[in-house]
Amino acid sequence: MFTDMIGYTSLGQKNESLSLALVDEQRKIIRPILVRHEGREVKTMGDAFMVEFSNVLDAVRCAYDIQRAVREFNIGLPQEKRVQLRIGVHVGDVVEVQGDISGDAVNLASRIEPLAEGGGVCITRQVFDQVHNKLELPMESIGARSLKNVDMPVEVYKLVMPWEENNTLGQTRVDSRRIAVLPLVNMISDSSEEYFADGMTEELISAVSKIPELSVISRTSVMGYKNQTKRAAEICRELNVGTMLEGSVRKAGNRVRVAVQLIDANSDRHLWSENYDRNLEDIFAIQSDIAQNVASALKIRLVDAERDRIARVPTMDEEAHIFEMKGRAHMINGSEAESMTAIGYFEQAIRRDPHYVLPYAEMAQVYAQLGAQGIIPTKEVYSKVQELGKRALELDDSLAEAHLAMVLVHEYNLEFDASRMEIERALGLNPNSVYAHMFASIDFASRRQFEKSNAEVQRMLELDPLSPNTLNEAATVLLASGQPERALEIYKKVVSMDPRNSFAVGNIGWTYVELGRYEEAIAEIKKSIELENRTSPNALADLPLALTKAGRKDEAKDIVSEVVRFHEQRGTDPYPVARAYAAIGDSSEALEWLEKCYAVRSPGLRWVADDLNFKGMHDDLRFQTFVKKLGLME
Repeated sequence: MFTDMIGYTSLGQKNESLSLALVDEQRKIIRPILVRHEGREVKTMGDAFMVEFSNVLDAVRCAYDIQRAVREFNIGLPQEKRVQLRIGVHVGDVVEVQGDISGDAVNLASRIEPLAEGGGVCITRQVFDQVHNKLELPMESIGARSLKNVDMPVEVYKLVMPWEENNTLGQTRVDSRRIAVLPLVNMISDSSEEYFADGMTEELISAVSKIPELSVISRTSVMGYKNQTKRAAEICRELNVGTMLEGSVRKAGNRVRVAVQLIDANSDRHLWSENYDRNLEDIFAIQSDIAQNVASALKIRLVDAERDRIARVPTMDEEAHIFEMKGRAHMINGSEAESMTAIGYFEQAIRRDPHYVLPYAEMAQVYAQLGAQGIIPTKEVYSKVQELGKRALELDDSLAEAHLAMVLVHEYNLEFDASRMEIERALGLNPNSVYAHMFASIDFASRRQFEKSNAEVQRMLELDPLSPNTLNEAATVLLASGQPERALEIYKKVVSMDPRNSFAVGNIGWTYVELGRYEEAIAEIKKSIELENRTSPNALADLPLALTKAGRKDEAKDIVSEVVRFHEQRGTDPYPVARAYAAIGDSSEALEWLEKCYAVRSPGLRWVADDLNFKGMHDDLRFQTFVKKLGLME
């Protein structure tokens, strides 16, 4: 946080004694507030403060309290004796040397402070993303600003102070190009046709996402509003969107009826509406027309290439499309049985239309998930993902999902440079792809480029704020980047949404290990293992480190033996075995198993440099040589 007095330099030239008196007054105001919010005064520079916080919410609340206190101080004083401050807040990594701090984050905070009005507070998009649903004050964007010595424009927000004239929460505008496509209401009496309404919703999200100027909330966040009776304004506020597309769908035989309306959340007025009554074969044309009308209503001019992408028909075979939609419906659940059912539908879709690219890409994703869960042997998973990913890209290299399938292929081959290129290509084709941002955040974190990984995490949370899976992945990246408190907060949010989310429960325990709270860690990891019915080798492999740290090494060794037996019986990924041996300090066994991981291209190797289990091996030259062999570090 940077604070600065407005007009201090010119006042000093006119009346030095008054300027010095005002500096003294503002220091008397600010310092007690810093203590209250646990802010560390790094230094003062004349009239300015540089302050560091361990928590971004504390920093923003402190900034508000300072401006409130200054406003109260100024009441009744003549204009020349009033203190007027600007404040800027940014969040990011800093370098500390002998009590002083430096780095890009410090530079950025200093650059946005002059953008604040007198008595105001400006924050960056990164700060906004972390506090907007926790702070009582409304915030509004003042746009993207080009800043000195900063490569890319930075989106800046201002706090809307309660004393600002004519201010109400309802008057705080949200960017109209931030949009949510709500679940289409199913008007079909047959519940077995529910997949169709859900599939249409997802395909509309996909179509609208192809408009590059829009920021589109992901399916996994909007589907939580299915069958809910919340008012549009409330949903828009929860998702922080300025525009909402809602409607209904009815399918009867070969006929489909779709009704949609576009609503401006800021004014609660209808921007556009339409009813479509067509044959099922026209479903893609309906989606294309809706997307183009959304662009028109929001005054977005599409170039020909963008129109072509939106209008592209993925398959002419209606039955293949239906099979793909059914497969997607089962794929979302994520259980072993549902995943296998999804694969069956995708295979039927491909038999109907061998050139239909989506089923290949989606099936690759399902197989990768089954492999990550230890359900299918790594070698088999690798073979299927490679076959499906390559075929998807051969069929259509302009589809983001095809490139994301190839990311999985390159990850299995430990071809991280090639993987990175596919991630960049996918993001270029679809900037609204949560999965692409997720892969990017993991890639940056594994290479210890934490400023970039954190930026990708913020984008993920912006696009998909209510998805347990996205929240879990975001927290995992934050934990790897040395932010256990923030990670713990997100994992706990997931558990509040889904108490049986074993991944979040186990990672709460894993975070406690990082924080040195070993007995609490053991309890949470054991709870996760039981939620998985002791069938997750990764969850089991989390436990030995916590037990070892707590001085219970014999118990830890028993768990290691259980992880080894699980691998021998099911032929699953050897990475959990390597982790387990490393946790109890058996470096030789851990390295031997890491080599086995390398032989089968274990996906877990992506995290080996940041995995807590291997922390005790960081000084081992054999481990350092192995990490270099992976080619992760630049």
